[in-house]
Amino acid sequence: MKMISNSVKNELIRVVGAKNASFSREELVCYAYDATNKLSLPDAVVFPSTPEEISLVLKMANSEGFPVIPRGAGSGFSGGSVPVEGGVVVSFERMTKILEIDTENLVAVVEPGVVTWDLQQSVERLGLFYPPDPSSHRFSTIGGNIAECAGGPRAVKYGVTRDYVLGLEAVLPTGEIVTTGVRTAKGVVGYDLTKLFVGSEGTLGIVTKAVLKLLPLPEATKTMLATFPKMTEAAKAVSAIIRGKVIPSTLEIIDRVSLRCVEEYSKTGLPDVEAMLLIEVDGPKDSLERDCRTVEAICREHGGADFRVAEGKEEVKKLWEARRSISASLYRVKPNKINEDIVVPRSRIPELVEGLGKISAARGVLIASFGHAGDGNIHVNVMYDKKSAAEAAAAEAAVTDVFTLTLSLSGTISGEHGVGTAKQKYLEMELSPAAIEAMKRIKASFDPKGILNPGKIFPKAGAKTAAAGTKAPL
Repeated sequence: MKMISNSVKNELIRVVGAKNASFSREELVCYAYDATNKLSLPDAVVFPSTPEEISLVLKMANSEGFPVIPRGAGSGFSGGSVPVEGGVVVSFERMTKILEIDTENLVAVVEPGVVTWDLQQSVERLGLFYPPDPSSHRFSTIGGNIAECAGGPRAVKYGVTRDYVLGLEAVLPTGEIVTTGVRTAKGVVGYDLTKLFVGSEGTLGIVTKAVLKLLPLPEATKTMLATFPKMTEAAKAVSAIIRGKVIPSTLEIIDRVSLRCVEEYSKTGLPDVEAMLLIEVDGPKDSLERDCRTVEAICREHGGADFRVAEGKEEVKKLWEARRSISASLYRVKPNKINEDIVVPRSRIPELVEGLGKISAARGVLIASFGHAGDGNIHVNVMYDKKSAAEAAAAEAAVTDVFTLTLSLSGTISGEHGVGTAKQKYLEMELSPAAIEAMKRIKASFDPKGILNPGKIFPKAGAKTAAAGTKAPL
């Protein structure tokens, strides 16, 4: 696609105002990357405040042939908000209002730039609860969460972003403003466009308003730690806890490498063990002690060497700060990493853990694993030094091995990060050509000129891709 012209720049200024459009390289750099740390400079950044302004930008893009890239906080791990073909970034820094919190019907209406944490704190002050909690929840935005269908530790009990989006207002790539979904508990009029938009990585429309489901705030929470001499024993305990008729609000697994790195980073006092489970249960106070006893018994039955309940809010806060710091702390062992978020059925986590150990040994790379074991979503981090060509090649080969293993266990190669640009070349490992073509037809029907967030999800024609056909049958 072509670069934007001076006449387009002038029209952008007319639409959003001179203070809300930027063309300087210094500011463009701030909108040129995400957590993948791959830089691609846009031609402009605009900061609209209404759906009508976004509509005009998209209509202009269709007429002039330049890309438009919606962007929240830029915290994604897949390159989904990176302007890989230049164009105009639409940032939601001026669309940050919580428009309504309906305490009777348990609904919130928000603009896309609302930070997830801010929404959570606002509803909790009213005794309500918005469960989705990605690790980036203190700075990621609702719009970005919707684009990627963000999850988080609480997904094991409460589900992911998709489960809380009742309706949307969105601007289609051709500029029309549409509303989808409902504010009610039920609704089946027409196709479910709401669910189609959620997880579409900003390729089908730009969300300008979201109607979100809320829950009553749980009465109480208990946080527990269980340590294990082997990672496989911890993995087996995960399935056993769910079979034991306790559904924790969070059930996280952390391996030794991750524990040591985050302990050096946070000085929280984490144990020096091969594996640890971080477990939370919530609900009525009178049921929590029983749940804690059940979880402890199961952990000890499956080799748990130590078990304790966190004391006080300050300790719980430090534990969760440490958990959310793992990803950043891993750079202590190697300067580079490939961070993947695969998912397998809970019962197959032990097989996954064993397989990851074999891949690490065979490829000669360090693999650190942690994540949401309660729903089978493990963050696999292949650590390497990109200055070494041999290490970089081994790391890339290990990633393909990890995906092959995951698919052989009836899993998926992405649970919450999306495809973006980072996983394009692996798409055909999981999806059949027919499924990919069907998705492309959906994209083309919404965006006939291909102007909205181009270069994402689908590999370009002729691009090198990983071997296809390893997905196990459902």
